[in-house]
Amino acid sequence: MKASPRSAPELEALTKIYYAAPDELAGFREIQEDDLPSIYHTLLAHHQHMTVTLEAHNGCPVEVDVLRSETTKTHYHRKVLLRRIGDQGVVLFGIVRINRGLLPAEVRTEIEAESTPLGTILINRNIYRNVRLLSFWEVEPRDELNGIFELDSPGPLYGRTALIYCDDVPVIELLEIVTAD
Repeated sequence: MKASPRSAPELEALTKIYYAAPDELAGFREIQEDDLPSIYHTLLAHHQHMTVTLEAHNGCPVEVDVLRSETTKTHYHRKVLLRRIGDQGVVLFGIVRINRGLLPAEVRTEIEAESTPLGTILINRNIYRNVRLLSFWEVEPRDELNGIFELDSPGPLYGRTALIYCDDVPVIELLEIVTAD
């Protein structure tokens, strides 16, 4: 599953929504799929929604925790966590940007209600979707991510940038950083 060679502009554009530069959030080093540690390869190198993958990996449902969001005339973006339902452990940090005009009104409304993970909404609404991987990242977390993931000993995390195509049109941009714990 090779990622697209276009990558850095998407990372920078997504992090710029909430940070002056990507390195405020973390140190990012683009890596190849083959460089992902085995467990992170399973969690990231696929064309599925992270909601489904993380629920399978953790053996329980996940819920969305929206840290911050904004809606403009054309876009909706949010900084989110996915948490395990059982113990509230954080399994994903993400930044999402959605082109609002390319989704049906009822889907936009449900997403902007901020109570259900994005992947769950798209699946439940039978929105035809295709996840296109852009890049894989080795992530050296800064203070905010260390706190979010409750990391005792800072070490690398891993993530991906991706686009979700809905009905063959790129609608959703993603930065997803996960932990294997």
